[in-house]
Amino acid sequence: MRQTVTFLATIIFSIGLIWANPATAKTSSTADNESSGKVVKMTKADFLANVMDFEKNPSEWVYKGQKPCLIDFYADWCGPCRITSPILDELAAEYGDQIVIYKVNVDYEKELAGVFGVRSIPSFLYCPMEGKPSMTSGIGRDAAQTKEMFKGYIDNILLEKEK
Repeated sequence: MRQTVTFLATIIFSIGLIWANPATAKTSSTADNESSGKVVKMTKADFLANVMDFEKNPSEWVYKGQKPCLIDFYADWCGPCRITSPILDELAAEYGDQIVIYKVNVDYEKELAGVFGVRSIPSFLYCPMEGKPSMTSGIGRDAAQTKEMFKGYIDNILLEKEK
């Protein structure tokens, strides 16, 4: 009896781990979410299909997106990353269909983080429609300053607005 209970508890625990692991969760198509004004979680497969296929073209940046994008390299345990998350949600809604904001969890997408030399988080990759991407890291002193920092980068790098 005790062995049966232990066996069932192990199976239930294992199923719970598999179900709760974001790396095994199915996500909706990135393309479906691009115009929704929401932040889109991105995997390596999504990145290769929608941003740049660095496996086919490792030496030259060829942007595949339909809109400029901002990619947030983050981790769930990172305090500054948790501060930026609601700000990026606000910006995704504010900029609507002008840009796409993606999130890449570096704990699950180590290869993507490595390709871009992400050594500290949060790090942000700004991918304009033309030209090379720009990488920044860190946040402002507070939420308001961080939001203004993002808006400046989005307007100047992604949307190429003049000040």
